[in-house]
Amino acid sequence: MRPRSEVVYLVDDDLRVREALSELFSSQEIQHFSFGSAAEYLAFMRSDDCACLLLDVQLPDISGLDLQRRIGNGCSPSIIFMSGYSDVPSTVRAMKTGAIEFLTKPIDPKALIRAIRAAFAKDTEQRQRTAELNSLQGDFLCSRRGRRRLFH
Repeated sequence: MRPRSEVVYLVDDDLRVREALSELFSSQEIQHFSFGSAAEYLAFMRSDDCACLLLDVQLPDISGLDLQRRIGNGCSPSIIFMSGYSDVPSTVRAMKTGAIEFLTKPIDPKALIRAIRAAFAKDTEQRQRTAELNSLQGDFLCSRRGRRRLFH
């Protein structure tokens, strides 16, 4: 199962950070969308493409950590946190809740691109597992329906 495309969703309230990262992503031909708040991100109609969420810890409306908890691990993209003011408890909380990386600002572009590639790989793997599980569940339901017919 190959994704149609890959996309980074960037949530950071600092316009300069969004602009700098947008330039980096464009130079790497990485599709991306930028948001200045968690509310803007949540209101955006996201596609079903392979994705990752690059998320600042400190946002104007709710914290990145609260957003991570709110969207859960279900169908949300893999999360890469970034912060200029990181502390150990925040880092531990982010990682325990499923973040794949926690980067400190200023961001090392090579480390960020590696983390994004890892997030895309994780998302692709999760999609494959979900497709396999759905297929197995479909096969199981079909086989159960067939057995019922035999005994009715």
